[in-house]
Amino acid sequence: IKSAIATVPPVGFAFLRFSLAAVVMLGLLRWREGSIGLPRHLVIPVAFLGALGFGVYQELWALGLATTSAGTSSLLLAATPVFTALVAVAMRTEQAHAVQFAGIAVSFSGVGLIIAAEGLTFSGVGLGALMTIAAAACWGSYLALSAPFLAELSPVRLTTWAIVSGAAFLALPGTVQLAASDVPWVAPAAVGSILFSGILAAAIANVIVFRAIAVVGPSSVANLQFLVPALTVILAAIFLGERIAPIQLVGGAVIVAGIMIARRAPVGPPPGGRRVPEPPPLMGT
Repeated sequence: IKSAIATVPPVGFAFLRFSLAAVVMLGLLRWREGSIGLPRHLVIPVAFLGALGFGVYQELWALGLATTSAGTSSLLLAATPVFTALVAVAMRTEQAHAVQFAGIAVSFSGVGLIIAAEGLTFSGVGLGALMTIAAAACWGSYLALSAPFLAELSPVRLTTWAIVSGAAFLALPGTVQLAASDVPWVAPAAVGSILFSGILAAAIANVIVFRAIAVVGPSSVANLQFLVPALTVILAAIFLGERIAPIQLVGGAVIVAGIMIARRAPVGPPPGGRRVPEPPPLMGT
């Protein structure tokens, strides 16, 4: 995506990839479950959930990525479990524990190192870093808030309508950006990026994520986010020629250390809290 948005406007790219993902997911939902509808009482809540997770998050992340390196962006997104845990505790779907908050504090210090290295400014690279951490907050909140919906919706159905809502949220700013672009962005490399990120990363991967949330809980799923920055920093160095700065490695290591500390906290809902529900089985399984 970092490579593609050199020619494709960032929010326009997000709109195109999630429009494609929405079409793919609607077809998959119809094939797997025989219908595509939502219960009427869940239409508005799921629309808001999708706007947060696939709308606001994607807009902030895409705009931030346009001014920061792929490696820095991914390292900052590794803080997602911090926000997921905070929201899950606030919702009483997970137990608050001192060890967990200690890990959160350590992770935030790693985030601070990376943002400080980029420059704490409200323009250029510094603004991009701040937008990216705001995007991480949106995605972490989305993971936590999605869990209760799995009592009534399968992972495929919830993912589908969250993506549809996100694409609708991105439609206006994305279309405006694409229309105003004076660069010919319909190139084979850009189209390939849209297809890959729309079908695999945005559609299929998110079904897997929702299924995992139902099985092991939102924080446990979010903890695996630290695999993403490690791979991204390496691949960005190989394919984009990005320099791996020492402060990136230190900040990323601190974030991961905080997450690993937080994982030592007891797992499960607090007394009287809401347990994350098992999802309905997929049709035919």
